[in-house]
Amino acid sequence: MIKKSIAVLGLGKYGCSLAESLYSLGEDVLVADKNETVVRDMSPKVTSAVCANLDNEDEVTALGLQNMDIVITCMGGNLSASILSVAIAKEKGVPVVIAKASSDRMKMILERVGADKIICPEEEGGVRSARILTSQYIRDYFEIDENLCMIELQPKKAWIGKDLIELNLRKKYNMNVAAIKRQGGNWSYVDPSHKLREDNLLMIIIEKDDIDKWR
Repeated sequence: MIKKSIAVLGLGKYGCSLAESLYSLGEDVLVADKNETVVRDMSPKVTSAVCANLDNEDEVTALGLQNMDIVITCMGGNLSASILSVAIAKEKGVPVVIAKASSDRMKMILERVGADKIICPEEEGGVRSARILTSQYIRDYFEIDENLCMIELQPKKAWIGKDLIELNLRKKYNMNVAAIKRQGGNWSYVDPSHKLREDNLLMIIIEKDDIDKWR
């Protein structure tokens, strides 16, 4: 799998957790913050750590965000820095720009500036976000216990038009399909004879050790 280049801007508790999780999943991770102590502590835990004032346009521009596949702003308490970073990332053509918001108002503003997705830290932690960001199939992720997790999974293209009996996912992938829905619809129990559509999502129970199959 090709590594993604991901910039995490802002190293509070959430930003640090997210950056470490992304790096542990094998991604190239650049982090930036104005706190020299935090940057120094994070340096061995990521690909590159830079001390930068994220309220300063020149310093944000110097980070080279145009080389990133994903930019994530984690300055939930600093609206001006978040707006600046999102705007520069979009201007530089970054494919995916994600912003952390600490309020509904901040969420609305960052969406207007151009953020592709808003992260609400009250709803998802850094590890969970990392699982979702690094997979082309996983749309949501929840830990059940130390061994099992539940994931919201987008079907592979090869599955479209086939039913669950034919796919035999439990035997082939060691997973159980708990529920199914169409995007934007409600979850329902699974009809094994239902032929999967492109707009279907599956709720899967799977062992954590098997998660990397879906990256």
